[in-house]
Amino acid sequence: MRNSGVSSDGFTFPLVIKACTSVGDSKLCKAIHGHVLVSGYQFNLHVGNDLIHGYGKMGLMDDAITVFDKMSHRNHVSWNTMFSGFAHNFDCDGAVKMFRLMERDGLEPHLLTWTSFISVHKRCGLHGRVIELFRDMRGKMNCSTGEVIAVVLSSCAELDKFQMAKEIHGYVISGGFQDYMFVQNSLISVYGKNGNVEEARNLFMEIKIKNLVSWNALISSFADAGFSDEAHKTFSQLVNIHDGKLRPNVVSFSAVIGGFAAKRKENECFAVFREMLHFKVHPNSVTIACLLSLCAEVVALDLGKEIHGYSVRALMDKNILVGNSLVNMYTKCGAVMDACSVFDHMDNRDLISWNSMIAGYGMHGLANEALATFREMVKLGSKPDVVTFVAVLSACSHAGLVTEGRKLFDQMSSEFMITPDMEHYSCIVDLLGRAGLLQEANELTDKMTFEPDECVWGALLNACRIHKNTEMAELIKSRLNLESEMTGTYMCLSNIYASHGRWEDSAKVRVAAKTRGLKKIPGQSRIEVKKKSYIFSSGNSFQSGLDKVYEILVDLCPRMEAEGYVPDKSFVLQDVGDEEKKEILNGHSEKLAIAFGHANIPPNFPIRVTKNLRVCGDCHNWTKIFTKVTEREVIVRDGRRFHHFKDGLCSCGDYW
Repeated sequence: MRNSGVSSDGFTFPLVIKACTSVGDSKLCKAIHGHVLVSGYQFNLHVGNDLIHGYGKMGLMDDAITVFDKMSHRNHVSWNTMFSGFAHNFDCDGAVKMFRLMERDGLEPHLLTWTSFISVHKRCGLHGRVIELFRDMRGKMNCSTGEVIAVVLSSCAELDKFQMAKEIHGYVISGGFQDYMFVQNSLISVYGKNGNVEEARNLFMEIKIKNLVSWNALISSFADAGFSDEAHKTFSQLVNIHDGKLRPNVVSFSAVIGGFAAKRKENECFAVFREMLHFKVHPNSVTIACLLSLCAEVVALDLGKEIHGYSVRALMDKNILVGNSLVNMYTKCGAVMDACSVFDHMDNRDLISWNSMIAGYGMHGLANEALATFREMVKLGSKPDVVTFVAVLSACSHAGLVTEGRKLFDQMSSEFMITPDMEHYSCIVDLLGRAGLLQEANELTDKMTFEPDECVWGALLNACRIHKNTEMAELIKSRLNLESEMTGTYMCLSNIYASHGRWEDSAKVRVAAKTRGLKKIPGQSRIEVKKKSYIFSSGNSFQSGLDKVYEILVDLCPRMEAEGYVPDKSFVLQDVGDEEKKEILNGHSEKLAIAFGHANIPPNFPIRVTKNLRVCGDCHNWTKIFTKVTEREVIVRDGRRFHHFKDGLCSCGDYW
């Protein structure tokens, strides 16, 4: 057209600007803008509005504002387009300034203006403000749009304001919005997030023509409420729809994977992941992070490495969410050096990255590395939060770094303006107690501005057990409310009495716990062999045909005793004979798991075991001697930390 000598006008330019916007070519859009200026159409209302829209869509809000400011005449479309641009670019401050400017100019916001203005707050995560603005809009306009209702319902779900969501549901019916599909989908989500899955299902069934968002909303409702099997059943129904249009997407698969992951059903979780790849649906960073989180919880290192490999091939390993999940997975699976490698190669780090690495070092007893990482974090300008201090104080506790721990505890409030909460007090009490400073730890509980919880009392009682201080335990008992639901404190107190042969006192505490309906958590150890999990409970190796485990332990006995292993019967907290005590010790779950691993894992691979409770002193000593006798490496993750056993030594230095 230009080569033919035909001039552009107020109808031509908007069409070309829209084309530039559609293909996202900002350079070409600016060139067209230049032609607009040369041709004198910069004051044309339609041209100006389309330029604002184009610049906003391409993230060039400064250019959009410049066009808006120079317009000689604006209509509601101009203002609404600006608000849409701010919403698209998550610029809440810009939207607020524009709204105030609009009010100052005496222009009443239209429904579309309110819709865009409320949407930008939702996109910025300001859910409370969304609800306030909705009330303002209703007060001034006495009406709404379906889009706004969907946005507000979503914010209600995020804020757990279910009662308000129900009120809005009533407004949906009275206002005639019940046939708006995006409103129906939002209602399904808000009822599902509240755990009211039956109502979510009923709303889903009322939709005459369901789209993929409807199906995903119902699947997510079941998954979020903990009904992973129902989520998968609904997902399967979606898969079996053969109309060529409705096919599960990454949201569908991720919801089911997340539901199974929350229930720690790793086999089902990875089966859905393989199905996802079969459908040629590409996982996103959320899917990968969910899978890695599951690998971390069930200590599935081999599967975690496979997911890591996939993320590299899919060019997702540089994603910060995936990177953080890899650090978490490797540290919780006992491969702290692999976690360190991932951390060192991250292009960007956020607070979660630093916290994960500090916590990872702490779990493995590498307190100096944790402190060095904390100092580097502060030096580079990242501000620590409450989680950071829990991680670094816990690291000091695991290594007995009392001076450093005290200093950090003081720095929390004096330098970083963070008020210590229950977890921080629990860490510092544990640190002091383990170091034998029981009196100082007890005095610290007196200075707390709130009532100590089970974790604080448990840390102090555990210190009494370690240092065999029955007098302090009796003092703590007098301060405890034994009408509480603190299962751990009951058990710890009972064990302290038992270790001193006070069987009657121990029995009284256990009876009190039983009367309260509290049950002792049985010791369990988990080991993965050839991508299959095996769980051992104390005193029970006869599960799934694993009856040969005791034979392995018996065969090891002479060699273990030759290297100096003597069963420490003080860790049997039952009033029975010596021979029965030996039998009980031999049946501890981690010993069963290690023996099974010794028989089924090649010698050049470490034996990795996860235990739900703290490893006892006898098992700790037994495992050290086991690694010396068998020349194997054993990595145990107990309820508190990691123990790396090799050549008769443990990484904890016998301080745990």
